[in-house]
Amino acid sequence: MLQNKEANAQGNQNSVINADESARKPRGKVASAMVTILAPFNMGFRLVRKYTNLTIWIIISMIIGILVGKFAPSFGVQIEPLGTLFIRMIQCVVGPLIFSTLVVGIAGHGDDLMRVGRLALKSIVYFEVVTTFALIIGLLAVNIAKPGLGFSGEGLKAPEASNKTITWADELFLIVPDSYFGAMSNPKAVLAVVFCAVMFSIAIMRADPQSKKVMLDFNAALSAIMFKVVELVMNYAPIGVGCAIAATVGKYGLSSLIAAGKLVGTLYATLIIFAVLIFLPIILMCRLPLRDFGRAVAQPFIMAFATASSESALPKAMENMVAFGCPPEIVAFVIPTGYSFNLDGSTLYLALAAIFCAQVAGISKSIGEQIVIMLTLMLSSKGVAAVPRASFIVLTSTLSNAEIPLYPLALIMGVDAFMDMARTSINVLGNMTACAVISRWEGEFRNDAWQAQQAGQPVDTLSMDVMEAQEYGHSSAHESRPLGGLHAEKASIRSVHSTAGGAGRSGSHSGDNIV
Repeated sequence: MLQNKEANAQGNQNSVINADESARKPRGKVASAMVTILAPFNMGFRLVRKYTNLTIWIIISMIIGILVGKFAPSFGVQIEPLGTLFIRMIQCVVGPLIFSTLVVGIAGHGDDLMRVGRLALKSIVYFEVVTTFALIIGLLAVNIAKPGLGFSGEGLKAPEASNKTITWADELFLIVPDSYFGAMSNPKAVLAVVFCAVMFSIAIMRADPQSKKVMLDFNAALSAIMFKVVELVMNYAPIGVGCAIAATVGKYGLSSLIAAGKLVGTLYATLIIFAVLIFLPIILMCRLPLRDFGRAVAQPFIMAFATASSESALPKAMENMVAFGCPPEIVAFVIPTGYSFNLDGSTLYLALAAIFCAQVAGISKSIGEQIVIMLTLMLSSKGVAAVPRASFIVLTSTLSNAEIPLYPLALIMGVDAFMDMARTSINVLGNMTACAVISRWEGEFRNDAWQAQQAGQPVDTLSMDVMEAQEYGHSSAHESRPLGGLHAEKASIRSVHSTAGGAGRSGSHSGDNIV
């Protein structure tokens, strides 16, 4: 009877196995059919990933966004929140990224406070010189092109001027926040984050070794993780950029460019001339690799142009400049500081817009009066990036001081969104150029740490030859040894080290044999 039960159980088990096999056969056929159907799509996806990159997709999304804004303007305006979402995702990364990177850069490279002061001084000098050139080129361009002539002021209404005035106290409070966490939670308070990071770094330098190590390790890990977060957010960039530019075109329309086309064309042409006459010679004089620099600035430049937001390009700009060869501590200091003090595109725009309003009003300004306007803009345009509509406030106050009517601003406001795209992208380009130039100025561009990272080696091995050559030069003054003997000793020493390292990894018996 027991044998019958076992036979019945075995029969039931066999029937279950046969049923499973019969169920699997159709599934196998379906799966193979799906694989066959999806094979062309899979191959196409692999080819797209191989021969395209994020920059190409952003450019494609910009073209699609312009078409959507042109032919479906209402839909373009409705999808604006998708573009704003991308900017908000970037803004939530800015504070922790700048803080952690700058702390590691300053406190993690010794206790030399003089280096921090020297870096700040060089940055301010560079910013002032380049922005002065931007003002001069803007004034020259608007006097040569005269985009304001031919406009009639009839029917133009002066926009409501803000009662807010920018004072030195406002600019001071933008630098010194009332809370560390409040500064990092405010995406516009970039300069305040830099101030907090510098103060925190100096405190770490004065702390005991254990506390210093803990905080440096924490900030180094935070910086690495925040760059990974940036990589995740950048996957959404084509969608966000396309929706942002679709909303801009849908809201203002390309027809507005025709009405004030001379003004917009003058600004775009002047910004290009400024980049060619100022940025390009600086890059060549500093012997920066032009092709690599172009690749580094491409994505941040396009994102800043499409979104008209400097914050959207900040994390990617920092990441690309570190990969380009600039030390992280210089990147984390120069680029955020430049967002307040090195607004080349905005400065050029203010000079051009001020004289444009005078031309529309039929007011002729002498060279001396234009120089006064330039000096006023030079002082008032610094450190106001965190003030909402800062450019409009500065321009309004400058026109009032120069006794120029405000009603021509109505013409500018109609196309300001398109001009904002151009000046924002030049701001980002100028700050990335400043970062590379100051890195070269400091003698830290593509230093041993960067070369070691590119070669996948420890930093010490790259400077080994230099140190050994110095030691040999010092010792050769006391004794005569042939150079070949030095290289032979170096080769034998490195051979022993490499053999020991390989044996140590292979097992204990090999290590005992070497010893």
